[in-house]
Amino acid sequence: MAEFDTIRSTATASAAHIDAGLRAHMNKVYGNMSVGMLITFAAAWALSGLAVATDPATGAKMLTSLGNALYASPLKWVIMFAPLAMVFGFGMAINRLSAAGAQLFFYTFAALMGASISSIFLVFTGESIIQTFLITSIAFAGLSLYGYTTKKNLSGLGTFLMMGLIGLIVASIVNIFLQSSAMAFAISAIGVLIFAALTAYDTQKIKNDYIQHAHMGDSEWLAKSAIMGALTLYLDFINLFMFLLQFLGNRE
Repeated sequence: MAEFDTIRSTATASAAHIDAGLRAHMNKVYGNMSVGMLITFAAAWALSGLAVATDPATGAKMLTSLGNALYASPLKWVIMFAPLAMVFGFGMAINRLSAAGAQLFFYTFAALMGASISSIFLVFTGESIIQTFLITSIAFAGLSLYGYTTKKNLSGLGTFLMMGLIGLIVASIVNIFLQSSAMAFAISAIGVLIFAALTAYDTQKIKNDYIQHAHMGDSEWLAKSAIMGALTLYLDFINLFMFLLQFLGNRE
């Protein structure tokens, strides 16, 4: 009986230790993600401000030399696709990077993403951007909380969502050249659904990955895992925001 009580006490202590570690791990994930978001929107806002000037003679707005480079020259394609290339590069390099190096990579990526989406401040009103950001934040928080707390196994969604994501990327690239408004609407609607589901799925996966590795005590892996998790949820948020902006944003 005494041995049973000892085993039960040990198991309870271990579970409590994992719960405390999981909360700390998720706080790191959300903390890194939040810093990344701040860097992105600060970079986007700053660059959009430098990209536009007012003609002193007519009062009309016009692109500066930086604005022309960002939005009207072949450099725009580099800026547009560079974040996507960095995501794939990060996945391949994560095992070779230190935790500090991975964090620096993530923040650099966040700044580059800010440059990539900076045109939203020229296309949409500031009011509608803020409104959409708040709506996205509320939706993201609810979906992430569901993924964290639900007892339902969401792992079965993984393959389906990845296939949908690949199709969405291909369709988005094709529509850059087709410029079809109907296709753009369909892409935005499907994008909202896919990234809403991915938010819940990815949150549960981050949680489960931590629980599976918590017993190993690999602090370096846990630190890098928190940054990788932050990047994953960051991408879910940014994409959900951008697709919702197509529906809710008021154009200048």
